[in-house]
Amino acid sequence: MPAGRWAAVVGSPVSHSLSPVIHRAGYAAAGLTDWSYTTLECPEGALAALAGGLGADWAGLSVTMPLKSEALALADRASAVAVAVGAANTLTHDDTGGWAADNTDVPGAAAVLSALGVRGGPAVVLGAGGTARAAIAALGRCGVSTVTVVARRPEAGRALAPVAEASGLRLAAAGWSQAPELLSAPTVVATVPRTVTDQLAGQARWHAGGVLLEALYDPWPTPLAAAAAANNVRVASGLDLLLAQAVEQFRLITAVTAPTTPMRAALAAAVPGWRPVA
Repeated sequence: MPAGRWAAVVGSPVSHSLSPVIHRAGYAAAGLTDWSYTTLECPEGALAALAGGLGADWAGLSVTMPLKSEALALADRASAVAVAVGAANTLTHDDTGGWAADNTDVPGAAAVLSALGVRGGPAVVLGAGGTARAAIAALGRCGVSTVTVVARRPEAGRALAPVAEASGLRLAAAGWSQAPELLSAPTVVATVPRTVTDQLAGQARWHAGGVLLEALYDPWPTPLAAAAAANNVRVASGLDLLLAQAVEQFRLITAVTAPTTPMRAALAAAVPGWRPVA
């Protein structure tokens, strides 16, 4: 391994990840010539061992599924937002050689939603997993007052009440049968697999002029996103979220302000047809 500073995206699977495209473009634009960014395949349950074997030349890790809860658990210290959502997507080596955990999915999602014009009102989140937790916190930052979490098991949605409370939101939970009607909310964030929402594409009652943040991006557009756009809903993809969270992650790992424009350009070149929202 060459000398210098290292970072990587870690998870399983990660071979398809576009994070290296974004971060490497940032390193080049910022003049970080001795920095390298790679991928580290890591199965569930193995993150602590992997992180423990990384030396001081490793500046940080971009943590993806299914390791975000493990990342928070292994950290020596964690940001308030990571603790509030119960997950971390960023690990950085601190001055003592320990790991600090943070969650840039929250400010990233908030930035995307703000770019779409979200400034308050009610919202709906499809799904009750880790991405839904970050979405709820992001909605709170955008001034949203109430959020309805739609899940196959309503009790899974109700379990996110502490995240909503910490984010200044009132939370309601609903079952999946209510999803078509609830998609009429002015702001919708979808955090579930495409196969779960395909059927909703032809059933939803969309809010004209509303907003959909679809956390997926491969393949794009999803049937849900295409249906929303056809009904005059402003749509952002998981690529927008990936870029926005990477900008803050870049700063945390390198201590350098992210060169957003070349990072965005590199991602756009890697995914022809993507039109960023900001």
